[in-house]
Amino acid sequence: MNMPWEIGRDELAALLRRAALEAGERTPGTYLFQGRSGVDVRQAINGDPAYVDLLGEIQAEGDRLLREPISELSYGLFRIYETVGTRVEYERPYFERRKRLTATVLLSWLEPDNRVLREAAAEIIWAICDEYTWCLPAHLTGSEETNADDRRVRSLYAEDPRVQVDLFAAETAFALSEAAALLGPLLPPLLHKRIVQEVFGRALRPFVSQRAQPFHWERSRMNWASVCAGSLGAAAIYMLDRAEQSDELADVLVHVLPVLRSFLLGYEPDGACKEGYGYWQYGFGYYVYFADMLRQRTGGALDLFALDGIEAIARFSQASFLDGRLVANFSDAHPEYGVYMGLAHCLLGEYPGRFAAPAAELRAAHAADHCGRWAPAARNLIWFRPERAVGEPWPAGSTYLPDAQWLVSRVEASAVERRRPQPQRFAFAAKGGHNDEPHNQNDLGQFILYGAGHTFLADLGSGRYTREYFRPETRYGILCNGSQGHSVPIVNGCFQEPGADYRAVVLEASLTDEADRFTLDLAGAYACPSLQRLERTFTWRKSERPELVLEDAYRFSVPPESIVERFITYDAPLVDEVGQGVVTLQGAGGQEDVNLHSSDHPQLRIHFDPAAVRPVVTELVHVDHHGAEVPVYALDFSALALGSEWSVRFAFRFADS
Repeated sequence: MNMPWEIGRDELAALLRRAALEAGERTPGTYLFQGRSGVDVRQAINGDPAYVDLLGEIQAEGDRLLREPISELSYGLFRIYETVGTRVEYERPYFERRKRLTATVLLSWLEPDNRVLREAAAEIIWAICDEYTWCLPAHLTGSEETNADDRRVRSLYAEDPRVQVDLFAAETAFALSEAAALLGPLLPPLLHKRIVQEVFGRALRPFVSQRAQPFHWERSRMNWASVCAGSLGAAAIYMLDRAEQSDELADVLVHVLPVLRSFLLGYEPDGACKEGYGYWQYGFGYYVYFADMLRQRTGGALDLFALDGIEAIARFSQASFLDGRLVANFSDAHPEYGVYMGLAHCLLGEYPGRFAAPAAELRAAHAADHCGRWAPAARNLIWFRPERAVGEPWPAGSTYLPDAQWLVSRVEASAVERRRPQPQRFAFAAKGGHNDEPHNQNDLGQFILYGAGHTFLADLGSGRYTREYFRPETRYGILCNGSQGHSVPIVNGCFQEPGADYRAVVLEASLTDEADRFTLDLAGAYACPSLQRLERTFTWRKSERPELVLEDAYRFSVPPESIVERFITYDAPLVDEVGQGVVTLQGAGGQEDVNLHSSDHPQLRIHFDPAAVRPVVTELVHVDHHGAEVPVYALDFSALALGSEWSVRFAFRFADS
């Protein structure tokens, strides 16, 4: 058979019609249950102790939300992004509505005789159907976030925002469609009718009718393509499930499938998500949700899991973890994530024996998603398999992703430190790449160093999303986005520059049981005409308690005026005033792994040549994704004597406190 996106509309319609006739009459929610009986699934969830904690979290969320009225989305809140440029004021109540939808629908399905829950679900569905638009204001105004490469995006004032489709409009269409299927007769007929009207009017018809000027995300090679297309495809399958509706369903899916191809083109053979783990969980998650439904709807004829490269993308999730919930959070990723167990257990079933089952304690809490998204929450409950929730800690090992130019290594130290009652885990991650990646930060040569429960040298990850955050002229002045907020050099007063032309060149990437070695030429990251070469070499020694050695070697056509070797940490560095060439990080900053409670974590001692560089500590402020102001420290080693060639060496050694 042709690749899914090569199938013509008529061939697709015939396939859908044949599959529907062979499947016979479907019961509500069949796709979500993956062929199981909905009654059996509900009984298993309500009767198995493995679900108790998750059910308690959903119940607590429902209780919290039902104590309050449905949040208002006022005109004043809607206007704030346009007039001020901040997003949280409108988005907080918007997401509270989605959390309310998710909790009340799931609880109504679990307790079908509970009239209060059914009425609460009906009220929030009606309120969402009444919204002026399902889009976020930041996505309506032709913002830089949505149209950096497409200045034709229709603006708020050019067209009716009810027929615009962004991430959240598409997700809302998916959520309402699946909620209606899940609840079935528990939902009044008027609400079923209203959902059909709104999903078609706000999402499916605009998508199918806008062929002359497709939405910008249809050509995207990142999470927007998968979330929008996957959500619309899923909604269409629910809305147009009968055999006689196969032509209409084909009209939608024939446009959905090429968008998913565009999404996959954003991945290279190594499967790395350059946006980071959080966007892998988001974008690839929606690919999986739709792929599962499409395979069921086509009787197995279209299997998006079987395509070349999909297994590699699935494996990225585990390669990116450092220890417990901590990840290599390059780009706009948070430092810590729980695992969506529904998604993980689905992938374990698709690719059995190919990667490890996540440890049960890594499960993401129901309320962990501040957006209250329906699709992952429903699957975290219904796709959860108790028999697969028996995982161990992430296995030790090193992974090199050659296309993304990421190296991630996890080390288990118990084998060489028998005197400790519990094993200690250490991790190192570094990256090359280029400075025009999705959710780009200027971070070539950036690295993360973690030991026994604490991240000593950190990546700040995502900052607060505002209008300025996505404007090219202001983005890289924000600490977490520019190279000034990363553990990379400042060369002759120059930070790294944004753009695909500014890239690293990998000179060596070797992994052995004893040590990993990763060498990059970073000269191409800087607009510094005299800089001819900047070789950064990481040597990660693993045979004893791990040690990282960093060596930077420069060559200039004209001697520079300054070189600063910068390292970013959440810990206040202690500089040795005696001149012994040691700076100590005490491990008392804000990025502790919440799963590790021992106070016996080591210090990190940074050894250097005091005749070559002088350390200076500067306190900075990072505004994180939720708007909190977090103190961080720039540990700057300034070169003392410079010529056309110059090199420096640092040894990062863990020591007991």
